[in-house]
Amino acid sequence: MKRRACLMTLGAAALAPVVRAAAPAHPIQIHVDMSVDPAKEKEMLQHFEKDFKPAAKKFRGYIDVKIVKLRSAFVGKAPAGINYRFLLTYQSEELRQKWIASPAHARVWPPVEKTITTQTTYPVVLYDEV
Repeated sequence: MKRRACLMTLGAAALAPVVRAAAPAHPIQIHVDMSVDPAKEKEMLQHFEKDFKPAAKKFRGYIDVKIVKLRSAFVGKAPAGINYRFLLTYQSEELRQKWIASPAHARVWPPVEKTITTQTTYPVVLYDEV
């Protein structure tokens, strides 16, 4: 039994560098501040969970996607008129651009976007994780 445990430990140790190498050192995040029409909130959230998120997960480089709803600002002021923030994390900007250029993205983003009251002026900000 000790031999089996020892072999499993050695195998896990040998795979550790491979797993670390597969994970990006510094992924990117896109933050989109959105003013979602309160009458369309439910529609937007349903579409995000049912269509957008499953489609995004299928693309190479995908790490995570979330939508968070603003509750309050403890220090300073929250962005005026903003009630949601969309957060997309990808392994690199190059891989995210492939997702953006895909037919799947062209199909699943417009239904989310149509719920945003500031469709032409919402900020899209790129961050590097450090």
